[in-house]
Amino acid sequence: MTVQIGDRLPSATLTRATDDGPKPVSTDEVFKGRTVALFAVPGAFTPTCSARHLPGFKEAQETLKEKGVDAIACVSVNDAFVMGAWADSQGVGKDDILMLGDGNGDFTRALGLSMDAKGYGMGERSQRYSMLVRDGVVEQLNIEQPGEYKVSSAEHLLAQL
Repeated sequence: MTVQIGDRLPSATLTRATDDGPKPVSTDEVFKGRTVALFAVPGAFTPTCSARHLPGFKEAQETLKEKGVDAIACVSVNDAFVMGAWADSQGVGKDDILMLGDGNGDFTRALGLSMDAKGYGMGERSQRYSMLVRDGVVEQLNIEQPGEYKVSSAEHLLAQL
């Protein structure tokens, strides 16, 4: 079943790239007591994700924070090394956007937001979405139709605040 507005996010362990190597981080650690703008992409370094989705949240980070967002987090079914390299290539600082690897797709599946990208040689991946999460509870949820990039953008999420 797909996560809905009003649902509490499932407990899961994601991974961040750090200077000391990959570091596990729990969803409780990321979302508890904070307002987080979370967005997910099908894959780091993929065209729309690199040209529009991540850059849009990077550009909107100050405005999001002015509107009460404590943190911005990006999730992808990639490992922490890939997420770290993608952040570096996009000029995203470690404190700007939390780049969270969901390497095995456990969090994505628990949300009910996985998709089959085997036809593209990518295996199981995340659907493209954005959500506003307040203290672990989904307040806004914007899931894209396959191949689209509209409602998951930073601009769309900003309009919802």
